[in-house]
Amino acid sequence: MLEIVQAGGWLMLPIIVCSIVAAAIIMERLWTFQQKRVLPQDLTAQAWQWVKADQLDPEHLQILHQSSPLGQVLAAGLANRDTSREIAKESIEDTGRHVVHELERYLNPLGTIAVISPLLGLLGTVIGMVKVFAAITANGVGNPGILAGGISEALITTAAGLTVAIPSLIGYRYLRGRVDSLVVHMEKEAMKFLEALLQHQSLEVIANESPKRFERRA
Repeated sequence: MLEIVQAGGWLMLPIIVCSIVAAAIIMERLWTFQQKRVLPQDLTAQAWQWVKADQLDPEHLQILHQSSPLGQVLAAGLANRDTSREIAKESIEDTGRHVVHELERYLNPLGTIAVISPLLGLLGTVIGMVKVFAAITANGVGNPGILAGGISEALITTAAGLTVAIPSLIGYRYLRGRVDSLVVHMEKEAMKFLEALLQHQSLEVIANESPKRFERRA
């Protein structure tokens, strides 16, 4: 393996660095995008219990906000639960945009690696071929060893660049689709929770006004 890297020339170094960074990004994002970390199953139920028990103080909202990306969105809606539906919805959407930005962290560098890796390989190919033609100009075609060195460098860097680019592009596309899927689920969960919360508040208002109306009639 070391001999292959050495034969590929100095351009193998940035290609290797790209491979390490791409692998680190893919593994970190896969760990971050786990369902239990982004959309905990019991989070909505816990928040609803706090609503019913009238325990939505700043401390509980802070706990909810720090729990997960879904918790951040729910906390934004609950923080504006006493406002109009439009304001609460706008707060959820604004927080959702911040959450999406956080989820997409490192994806642009991964996409960049997927693009530049084959270009680095192509650059290595060009350099290798330049060496081949320079050797032909200086020594003619009678020394196959010199020609083989340049051709070998050209092919190795091309293969290395493609080896890094293909998994990086696959990982980038998968992670981008994963973000879109998680965002859709978060939006649905948050809007269902908001509608249930507004309905619950409406029922509370009706329940509180009914005794007063009865007293007035009496």
